[in-house]
Amino acid sequence: MRSVDAFATALNDLLVSTFHSILKLEEESLRRMGPYRLSISEMHLLEAVARGGDCGRSVSDIARELGITLPSVTAAVNKLEGKGFVTRTRSDADKRSVIVMLAPDGRRAEASHRFFHRHMVSRVSDSLSTAERDALLKGLNNLRAFFDQRERALEGMDESAGSPARAEVRD
Repeated sequence: MRSVDAFATALNDLLVSTFHSILKLEEESLRRMGPYRLSISEMHLLEAVARGGDCGRSVSDIARELGITLPSVTAAVNKLEGKGFVTRTRSDADKRSVIVMLAPDGRRAEASHRFFHRHMVSRVSDSLSTAERDALLKGLNNLRAFFDQRERALEGMDESAGSPARAEVRD
């Protein structure tokens, strides 16, 4: 039983320190982007918008993908529009729907952040064998499945209490 406890402790320490390191490096990467001054939450919203390509994304699609409320997305989009990172228009198909698109500064910031992630992934994976890469992906998929399951369970508990379980975008 001792080796399982040692493994669990080592894994927990590694997960926690890796999570904090990624956040710290992401924050530093955002600070070094120059004039952009974006929070991690804002950058994640820009990434979600970028996944819509040249067509952009609706506010409700962004909210659904990021698991945040419509008012939170609207507030974040207002702030990003004020900073010059996104533009928004009414949908031609449904005038009630707002489409968010990246402005030129938003495209540059998102591309820079995408480069940060590509660099991070290549630095981690370059020294791994195929078997090690497969094992790493399997372990991370198991971790993701655990979090997905826990998130669904929490949403079910909150919905039964009458309040949706949604994280808010904070700066």
